[in-house]
Amino acid sequence: MGSRERVFAGERVTDEALVPVAVLPGPRVVPEFRRPGAALRQRFAVAGLIAADVALAAAVWGVALGLQGLWGRGGPSEVAVAAIAPSVVVWVGMRALLGLYPGYGLDAVQRLRRHVYSVFAALAVLAVFAVDFHVGDSLSRLMLLISFGGLLLAAPFAQHAARRVLRRAKVWGKPVVVLSYRETGEAFLKHLRREWSLGYRPAALFDYNLLPAGGGYREAPYEKTLHDAAAWARERRVDTCIFATPYTRREQLSGMISVASESFREVIVVPNLDGVTNSSVVARDLAGTFAVEVRYNLLDPWAQRVKRALDLLLAGALGFALLPLLLGLALLIRVDSPGPVLFRQKRPGKDGRTFRVCKFRTMHADADERLTRLLEEDPRLGEEFRRHGKLRDDPRITRIGRFLRKTSLDELPQLWNVVRGEMSLVGPRPYLEIQRSQIDEHERFILRVPPGISGLWQVSGRSDTTLEERVRLDTYYVRNWSVWLDLIILARTVRVVLGRSGAY
Repeated sequence: MGSRERVFAGERVTDEALVPVAVLPGPRVVPEFRRPGAALRQRFAVAGLIAADVALAAAVWGVALGLQGLWGRGGPSEVAVAAIAPSVVVWVGMRALLGLYPGYGLDAVQRLRRHVYSVFAALAVLAVFAVDFHVGDSLSRLMLLISFGGLLLAAPFAQHAARRVLRRAKVWGKPVVVLSYRETGEAFLKHLRREWSLGYRPAALFDYNLLPAGGGYREAPYEKTLHDAAAWARERRVDTCIFATPYTRREQLSGMISVASESFREVIVVPNLDGVTNSSVVARDLAGTFAVEVRYNLLDPWAQRVKRALDLLLAGALGFALLPLLLGLALLIRVDSPGPVLFRQKRPGKDGRTFRVCKFRTMHADADERLTRLLEEDPRLGEEFRRHGKLRDDPRITRIGRFLRKTSLDELPQLWNVVRGEMSLVGPRPYLEIQRSQIDEHERFILRVPPGISGLWQVSGRSDTTLEERVRLDTYYVRNWSVWLDLIILARTVRVVLGRSGAY
């Protein structure tokens, strides 16, 4: 049995350091080293993203101009229409300068932030044209609001759709060489496959820590493995390498980077900082010594004030807009089963203070007694409840309650908790009192901020995730909070609710 067959079977490679990704377990990854023309594919990717942006801008401006004429405000002058073209050019140009074409290596938060900057740059250019060429009367404020509001809201979705099309066409992403050891490298490959929108397509994994030695293994000198990887990459025109080396000694890692920099244009190091991203990390130079400052963004008092202001603004607007829906759901609950419309439960909130979270009642009035009886009768249900904090097939739930839970509409009364300052629109979901002992040392971070109606847990599988994964997501959120991250979570919440995924 050859080495590639053994890798596919999940066993360790015994006769070569190179592991082609195509034969690793998991989803099939197109082996970049067998498909020449990575530079050409990148040009196709850039062209595709620019085409998507230009098409979207044309559509948005066309709708805005059409609505201006439809509402009787008169059509824009030729000078006004001519002023639109430079704003689109500036928008696309700013996106190019900000690295959004193709945007490899950028996460969703970075993309959204740069997208907003580009839109406001285009708006500024159009404002200058409106003043200099006196076309302000021809370009109404309503038309500007529709056009730039449309770009702000629609462009991220259009770009995501374009990336999906490019991925299916096999032109999205650039090949990278991963240098790691033991199972760490394979785990990192799975991460890159899962986060395909980053644009890093694994071409090969080099295990620099082990080489065959008789019936076992011996430590491999990293210089040899790096030179082998560099020669392999040059032959296939791969210019990016990633070190997934969380436990490498500093001196060794410094030498590896120095050697790799001679052959690779881009060298990326993945440190042992689980749950920490560039949103919460600041690189520092301490008199010639590289240092990393790790911040907990949401623990900053100023950040909490900004978040509170946004909560009041959005919760008030949503509560007013959804009032008819709230009243209709309340009526259905009263008709479906006896008992109160609202369910209030004590949960630990900010700083560990207990508050009563409001939800539409989705269970029968004697739900607690039924739960105790169920857990005593079936140990498997007890284990499921311990891991997830709920049951997939819960007989305590009413008919209308199943619909409310599947659509997450049972959470809407928590808008009142947000107005009162007990909760936030986005944050760690409220834990049960009995779960506090299970979140261990993470409690001091998670309970320092208000719980949220939605959060990373909500948009990352919800009930399909374990309690440990939920704690990890909540800690990540506190560390990496930003207004951009909240906006992304809110947008994904809508998608999750409409798709009814991970809810029961």
